[in-house]
Amino acid sequence: MARSLKKGPFVDGHLREKVEGLNTRNEKKVVKTWSRRSTIVPDMIGHTIAVHNGKKFIPVYVTEQMIGHKLGEFSPTRTFKGHAVKAALEKAAGAAPAGGAALAGAPAGGGAAPAAPKA
Repeated sequence: MARSLKKGPFVDGHLREKVEGLNTRNEKKVVKTWSRRSTIVPDMIGHTIAVHNGKKFIPVYVTEQMIGHKLGEFSPTRTFKGHAVKAALEKAAGAAPAGGAALAGAPAGGGAAPAAPKA
């Protein structure tokens, strides 16, 4: 559910203070934060914010196109390792004999065999 427009974007207070401090001193340091729920505002443009993903901090360089999005969108929490079925098929294909004797009647493309014409 979207946040009310009259409230404005949500940014955690401690993160807002850190970014405003960097802006006043004209510094470009990496800011570590656990606040994945904070919205990216125009004050953050040009800064690198290290967002925690539950295991480590992922550095996110903020650009204009990111305004209005949440910091957590740019720090994925899950690692995709691939589909188990596909990995099993590739493993089985690697163990198949090189001549393809086991698949003598199967078509080369791996699809279904064409239907025989009806007489």
